[in-house]
Amino acid sequence: MKDVEERPHDALIPQAHTLDGWSAQEWTNGVQIDELNEFDSLVVETMHHKYEITVINPATAEVLIRGGERFPIQTPALVLGASVRGSFIKLRGIYPGFAIELLSGGRRITTSRVCRVVLKNLPEPVPNSH
Repeated sequence: MKDVEERPHDALIPQAHTLDGWSAQEWTNGVQIDELNEFDSLVVETMHHKYEITVINPATAEVLIRGGERFPIQTPALVLGASVRGSFIKLRGIYPGFAIELLSGGRRITTSRVCRVVLKNLPEPVPNSH
C-alpha cells in the first residue's frame, strides 16, 4: 500500500492550489486593494491581457478597469480577490500566479493568471510658488 504523499497526482497539483499551499502563502508579491489609496493606479499583466486599474474606493475594492477583451473602456468593477479560478479566494487581493475575480455589470469575471502587478506612482502636485 502506498503512502498518501507518494500518490502521483499530488505532483500534478501546483502547491499554491492546495489548501496547505494557500494557507502558507506569504502574500507579499501583490497588492491588497483595501490597503491602497483612492486614485492609486495599477498595471496588471495576466497571461493573456494587460489591465489598467484605478482605485475608487479602497474599503469596498471598487475600481475602474480598462483592458483585455471585456473592458475596452474604463468600466466600474469590484475586485473580489485573487483566486485559483473559482476555489479559494484572497479577498480584495491581486497576486501573481492567481486569477483576479471581478464583479462588473452584475457578472462575475475571472481573468487568466496574473504575471505581474505594478503600482503606478502618480506625480506629486507642484507646490504653489505664491
